[in-house]
Amino acid sequence: MIPIRLEIQGLYSYREKQVIEFDQLTAAGLFGIFGAVGSGKSSILEAILLALYGSTERLSDRGEKNSMLNLQSEELLINFEFQSGKNNVSSFLARYAAKRNPKRFEDVKPAEHTFYEKVVGNWEPITSKAEEIIGMKKEHFKQTVIIPQGKFREFIDLTPGPRAEMMKELFGLERFDLSGKTGSLLKAVREEKIRMETQLSGLEAFTPEILEEKIASQKIQKVDSEQLSLKLQLSETKLKHQENLHQKSQQLHQFQMNYQELLLKKPEIEEKRLLHKEFITAKTYLKPVWDQINDTKKELEKYTTSVVDCERFKVRYVEEVKVLEKEERKLKEKNQERPAREAKIRDLKKVLEIKRMQSNLDEANQKLETLKPEIDSKKASQIKLEGEISGLEQETEKLDSPDVTILSAFQTALRDWSVWESEISKLTKDRYQLQEEIITVKGNVAKIHSKLPSKETNLDSWQKSQKQYILKLESERDKILQKQGLGVHVHLLEDGNPCPLCGALEHPNPLKSEEEKAELKAKNEEISLEKDKLETILTLIQKEKEYQIHLENHQKNYRDKEAEIEKIKKSLAEMTQMVSSHGITSQADLKAKVESLSEAGKTKEKILQKVKLLRQTWNTQRREIELTDKLFQQALLSQNTINASISSKKEEIKDPTFCKPFFSKSADQIQETILKVEADIDEAIKLLEGKQKHLREKREAQASNLTSLKGFQDLKTASSEKLSKLQSEFEYLKETYGFTDEIALVKLFENSLDAEKVDLEIRGFDQKNAITESRINELKSEKGVIEFDKAAFFELKELVGEMKARVESVQNSLLLLNEEIKTIQSQLENKKILLETYGKLENRESNLKELERLFKGSGFVKYVSSIYLKELCNTANVRFMKLSKNSLSLEIDDDNTFWVIDYLNGGKRRLLKTLSGGQTFQASLCLALALAEKVKSINQADQSFFFLDEGFGALDRNALRVVFETLKSLRHENRIVGIISHVEELQQEIGVYAQVTLDPDKGSQVTYSF
Repeated sequence: MIPIRLEIQGLYSYREKQVIEFDQLTAAGLFGIFGAVGSGKSSILEAILLALYGSTERLSDRGEKNSMLNLQSEELLINFEFQSGKNNVSSFLARYAAKRNPKRFEDVKPAEHTFYEKVVGNWEPITSKAEEIIGMKKEHFKQTVIIPQGKFREFIDLTPGPRAEMMKELFGLERFDLSGKTGSLLKAVREEKIRMETQLSGLEAFTPEILEEKIASQKIQKVDSEQLSLKLQLSETKLKHQENLHQKSQQLHQFQMNYQELLLKKPEIEEKRLLHKEFITAKTYLKPVWDQINDTKKELEKYTTSVVDCERFKVRYVEEVKVLEKEERKLKEKNQERPAREAKIRDLKKVLEIKRMQSNLDEANQKLETLKPEIDSKKASQIKLEGEISGLEQETEKLDSPDVTILSAFQTALRDWSVWESEISKLTKDRYQLQEEIITVKGNVAKIHSKLPSKETNLDSWQKSQKQYILKLESERDKILQKQGLGVHVHLLEDGNPCPLCGALEHPNPLKSEEEKAELKAKNEEISLEKDKLETILTLIQKEKEYQIHLENHQKNYRDKEAEIEKIKKSLAEMTQMVSSHGITSQADLKAKVESLSEAGKTKEKILQKVKLLRQTWNTQRREIELTDKLFQQALLSQNTINASISSKKEEIKDPTFCKPFFSKSADQIQETILKVEADIDEAIKLLEGKQKHLREKREAQASNLTSLKGFQDLKTASSEKLSKLQSEFEYLKETYGFTDEIALVKLFENSLDAEKVDLEIRGFDQKNAITESRINELKSEKGVIEFDKAAFFELKELVGEMKARVESVQNSLLLLNEEIKTIQSQLENKKILLETYGKLENRESNLKELERLFKGSGFVKYVSSIYLKELCNTANVRFMKLSKNSLSLEIDDDNTFWVIDYLNGGKRRLLKTLSGGQTFQASLCLALALAEKVKSINQADQSFFFLDEGFGALDRNALRVVFETLKSLRHENRIVGIISHVEELQQEIGVYAQVTLDPDKGSQVTYSF
């Protein structure tokens, strides 16, 4: 990660927006950030942490966020632009913003924390967080990239366990933690093995010997089936011929019955034939003329009515047009007065504008009289507030501020004390619950073992015995099935004829199928019961294995809980030892100490808050004075402008004499007069347009009516002539086709006879009659139809049915036997495959057990972590021996504990904690640089960034020079190093730096050396 640009506003002492241009600082390779104590140097590092991870080192983001916000700022804003990724080629922007609640000063709204990536020159929002972008957690970032104040030696002070865990997370050593994966694979193999055993137990009944017996029985049944099928085929051929004769005999009888029905229906058909002929003649030749006569009569009546209506409308339209023309002339005369009336309206509108401007002039005069005293009063109040602010600031300078670092440490200790005691109580309770569950699981295993028969030692031996007993029962069942198969042929045995199996001529004791069926049913029921018992055994085996797994998990969790309790107790002891050095022996003492330090800070904070409020009041009043003065100038300018406008508007009036009375009236009265005249003008225009439109419509209707009158008169004459001709033609057609009775003819017209349907019925009758006579003659001439014997036919049909049932029985038995053989063959093949797979699973289980033993307890990960730590120690020694003038070096033992080799005392080992403050700083610096170098290689970065806010004050001049030379040499290793310090010697040595100063009014201000 390489920083580019940082914007800070509203964080701690940064009241106004400040920009740190890191790209110009990092270009030098080694740069500094200098300033006096409390100027805001360390806040720059905290701003970076806040922008990246959403929390600072001193205060948490939740609950203490209001203390981050500058007391004179309403919002907090941080924009941090940086480069990251492989070779630091990708640009990112981290933005953190928070605002105060406008109604409650102490309340800060939830922060907005977002990230952006630069794509083709534009910032686009992304969902990734800092852990994904930079590749490390906040804790590791503070130990390898940016090391805040008070955290420099944190890596050294870590206990071996957390130090190894950090190496695991930082360098991705979890990929070497294979115990979980190995355990999952072993569990899966064991489950698969149990499943295989269950499948194989179900296949033990399938053996090659049983298959051979089934094939022998198949051959015997196949011969019997072929003989019966041949006899059945001959009988079915004869039956088919008899069925054909039976069908034709039934057809002859049916046709004879149909012919008798047709003879009874013939008179009715002949009557319909005559009616159909007369209906067709009348419909074809006379009905069209009759329809035309009726239509012409209706048209003549319609045209006569229309002529009468048009003559009546002709008179009415003449009278209406005269009235409308007279009203139109009156409206035209009224509209000719419009121009003069509109000119008077324009003058009245100017009078109205003059009255409005006069009102504005009165308001401007009144405002000038009011604003002058107000300005003088506010300026006096400003002077009084300045005196109060000065007095409070002098009082603040006299008060001492508590040590924020000690207060923060005590607050953390107070919070952790109660939390750790609560966790110890909870873990103890969980441990007791796990112990109870272990006892319960052991009891369940004992209950399963209590179900074992007295002669069995374990569930596996019981399962094996049960399987052997089931095999024995199935073998006895197969023997019964063989006897039953032979019983199918009992009906073929006859004394004097040889037996198909042994050739004997006598058959003294043939098999009885009923006894064998009962015996087979009893045997199947016994096998089913024993298989259910085997399923119960398998269920018990599965439950025992599940209980064993649960027992192992509970025992592991019990050990983990004990380790966590010991770890928390150790942390609690370290914390109580730390606070006891300040004379604190209990939580009550610690709470009192925190409240005492907090109260001192709150007193000063209240005064500062009051100063802030007074300053805000002063600024508010200053803005109010400026605004009031601006309003005064605007009112003065408005007064002059309105006077000039009134004079100009009076000169524009065309008829002063007409307008003079209206100056004494109100604006509403003038506006009412204008609106009334305008409405009257608009109404006159609309009435004239409407009247002219109505007149045009009447004239158009009058002309249309005259045209319609002439047309209807012509149509009436034509219809009358047409009716006369049609009546003459109809009389002629009646005489020609012999219809003398007109009433009967009209009834024929009105008849609803369906001619097509009647014609179709007549032709269908003729056709059916001819076909029936033809089929009767044809069937009588065919041989055997008349002589057909129905009783003999049914006797033959019953015989064939019995033979078919016997054949189906034999074939079904053979089919079942074939399927049984195929099933046995398939299961034997499946059994062979399962045995091969089971052997492979046993080998895999053995290998996984060995791997589980190797990876158990994360031992392999700890081993790899130790290797990384030793390599880190070797890298750090290259610089540490140079800084210590070859007198000291670092070493790490198998328990991941740091030691110092003292070459001035014979190369003996001593704990790292025995070093002086300056030597500890040198060791910490070397380890931090080595750790940063490893992270750089992992992230595949061409440059690395290292920022330090710690420890230079603990070094003497010579040690400081050696450290500075070490830092400068890092530029040749393509590293960027930044330091924060108030030590003047470093500022003299470093040419490129940013200077931070604290301004009482503006807050922290940043300047540069370039």
